[in-house]
Amino acid sequence: MTKTFTENDLIRYVYGETSEIENNEIESALLCDSGVQEQFAQLLEITQQLSGVNYFPSENSVKNILDKAKELNLQSIAK
Repeated sequence: MTKTFTENDLIRYVYGETSEIENNEIESALLCDSGVQEQFAQLLEITQQLSGVNYFPSENSVKNILDKAKELNLQSIAK
């Protein structure tokens, strides 16, 4: 019987969150199922793109957040 894998299954596999049994099943599917191969390749490409994302906000964003926090803090003190 052929098991169908969801995108979530493959994401868990990419991040090493699957069991040994799941790993074996997914690896077998990758050898035999071109649809699983294609979806897996797309997920790998996405994870590579995500690794290059800049996680640091701009100075303007930080300033806006801090200004809003000060504003909210002043409002709570005034109440």
